[in-house]
Amino acid sequence: MSVTPKNVLNKNKNLDKRVNVEDINLDNVTVDDLKFNGDNYKEHINLLSLLENISACQISDAYKGISHRSGTIKSIKPINNLKVWGSIYTAETTSDDWGTSALAIDGAGEGDVLFFKVDNEDKAIWGELASTSAKNNGIKATVIYGSVRDLDALLYMDYPIFASNFVPNAGMALGLGTLNQPIEVEGNEINPGDFFFGDESGIIVIPKDLFNKVMVSALEVKLTESLIVDKLASGMTLAQITGLSKK
Repeated sequence: MSVTPKNVLNKNKNLDKRVNVEDINLDNVTVDDLKFNGDNYKEHINLLSLLENISACQISDAYKGISHRSGTIKSIKPINNLKVWGSIYTAETTSDDWGTSALAIDGAGEGDVLFFKVDNEDKAIWGELASTSAKNNGIKATVIYGSVRDLDALLYMDYPIFASNFVPNAGMALGLGTLNQPIEVEGNEINPGDFFFGDESGIIVIPKDLFNKVMVSALEVKLTESLIVDKLASGMTLAQITGLSKK
């Protein structure tokens, strides 16, 4: 393969660079800018600068202001309290079938977040071995509307896990589920390529077509809350700041 000047410039770009929150520019940012493709350096760096500094709570507030929905799936909780975001790769199967998990690991792209819908929580479809394999493949996290196991390992792994339950038993390697198709979880339609954000507070799913609007609004929420924190530090009370105080 020939090396072009563009290849050299892209290779030398500092992907660890970050922009101050007050200077972040999200013009034309899309969910595709979660990954650096060689041509989206500015968008990628500005987006990461935001995501590293906001929370699921702030994104939920932003999404609610746009869609009047929270974006949350309340039954899915953080297992090891790690913050993560990415583009969703979906899978759906039964709790008898952990084999679909192995297929999803091979099917997802680097930087994706695996999102499983499972028919019940009776058996685990994910555990230590699947997490190790997924991490080695460059997958960012796993989210399961269902059960995981091996908490003795998952709690200490540098691989984010979110699930609605945990049990010690598992099914079999059947591989009979569906991959990368739309799923519905607790009234929320989740499509491949939608945006996922999770942290200690819970998870948020944002439709990809609303991604830019929500990110712009989330930045506004972040800046507003930062101003409130400054006012609290100056001695004002929250009631005074919000105009609720009668004093």
